Amino acid sequence: MKYAAAGAFALCATTTAAFAGTTAQPGETAGLAMGAPLPEGVYFVNTLDWGVRKLPGEDIKVGVDIPVIAWSTPWSFLGTNLQLLVATPMIHADVPGGVNDDYGFYNPFTAAKLAFDLGGGFGVSYLSGIYWNAGDKFIRVRATTWRQDFAVSYTGDGWNLTANLLWGITFDTDKRVGGKTSNGFNLDLTATKTFGKWEIGAVGFGSTEYDRVKGDRKTESFAVGPLVGYNFGPVILQAYLTREVYAKNTTGNGGPRSDRKDTRFWSRIIIPLWTPATPAAPLVTKY
Repeated sequence: MKYAAAGAFALCATTTAAFAGTTAQPGETAGLAMGAPLPEGVYFVNTLDWGVRKLPGEDIKVGVDIPVIAWSTPWSFLGTNLQLLVATPMIHADVPGGVNDDYGFYNPFTAAKLAFDLGGGFGVSYLSGIYWNAGDKFIRVRATTWRQDFAVSYTGDGWNLTANLLWGITFDTDKRVGGKTSNGFNLDLTATKTFGKWEIGAVGFGSTEYDRVKGDRKTESFAVGPLVGYNFGPVILQAYLTREVYAKNTTGNGGPRSDRKDTRFWSRIIIPLWTPATPAAPLVTKY
């Protein structure tokens, strides 16, 4: 199994304003070769992150855990690899004053993805999926979001050079939140190199909103940081630490308190549950 392709489906989300109208968490696909085809099989991926945005005398803390099941099917469409994905994000939000100081299920996500091998280590992909208007009422985005990913990757010679643009369009917004939610873009970037079983490099990601409610200020941010990974064969682990270098209106609608920067630690585990080369064991064994 190619490492660069194996993790190309981790998904996650969170509640803070900096995550824009994609509903997806900026940085959720950082470190992954999203443009590369995924070998046939069924995979489990768990992405966990915890971040702190410091304010004078108080902190905003958000933790996200994303269990994912991905099936890279044997089917193809016009020469592309077809993948089916489902994710059930969970979030813990600790906000000063007890607002949204809760743990619960975020909007569940289902998607299909097409990835095409261009040759020479290059690949491109398109993902289309839905964040459903369901989950914990204090945690979820109270809207249905159509998410589209457009990714390109180079995975030759042990490199993973990837850019993934996420576009979120919200609709079916809960009237209790004003009948409208913003749309937005995320851009996740990866530049890593493998040395034997080790992977070392850097990631970056940003987000922006558009089509905001009148009088609401657009949220923008960009973060960078180092990444390290290890391939235990077949289990793969990754970790990266990111810090926002730019933040605007991430904690409110203006003023110095609105531009406080987030520091976040991420970890990811990728486990192949089944591949054609590793058939599942029988449920009953005779002795």
